[in-house]
Amino acid sequence: MKKKIPTHIAIIMDGNGRWAQKRGLPRNFGHRKGAETLLKTVRYANKLGIKYLTVYAFSTENWKRPKEEVEYLMNLPFQFLERTNKEFKNENIKIKIIGTKNKLPEKLINKIIEVEKNTENNTGLNLIIAFNYGGKEEIVSAVKRLTQSNLEINEENLEKFLYTENIPNVDLLIRTSGEYRISNFLLWQTAYSELYFTDVLWPDFNKKCFDDALNEYNKRERRFGGLK
Repeated sequence: MKKKIPTHIAIIMDGNGRWAQKRGLPRNFGHRKGAETLLKTVRYANKLGIKYLTVYAFSTENWKRPKEEVEYLMNLPFQFLERTNKEFKNENIKIKIIGTKNKLPEKLINKIIEVEKNTENNTGLNLIIAFNYGGKEEIVSAVKRLTQSNLEINEENLEKFLYTENIPNVDLLIRTSGEYRISNFLLWQTAYSELYFTDVLWPDFNKKCFDDALNEYNKRERRFGGLK
């Protein structure tokens, strides 16, 4: 039987800090290693023909972390985008950042605008990075914008005001590090997603781990509330 390739995969990249602490290293080393893992994962997903990959990079709740760690996490995406700007353009990967730009450094906001513009015409994998993102905040924002419009209040119109407008809902949600929750991530978009949890810490997530998740997805029967 031919394997089904999900159109949209979302990943909660969890376990960077624990990966570093297990090795007696500062937590930021884990975040740096996690960024390398993300780069490899993006390229593998593009090779497989996956159309949308959304990753949870920084939540609206992550501001509660120690100041030094937050500052590092503000600089890390700038470095990631600066490195991949030209590479992803050449590899036909399109980048979109979702979340609120409130509190983000100006240089990061400018880099986001630059990279999104530079890759907007690419037609391969759509890499969506959720940064300074909260699912509840996204829904509240969408409701406010919908009520200010002349559109009827219904599900279809609400989706037009989400950060993921014109992006299909998530088929498969992967969370690493052995945690069994979705942590305010894509609450609307994952209403009927298949959920896959692994004990692997994000920096150790590799092609085999990705394949394991896809194999499990292929065993699932998606009925969306109906019958087979």
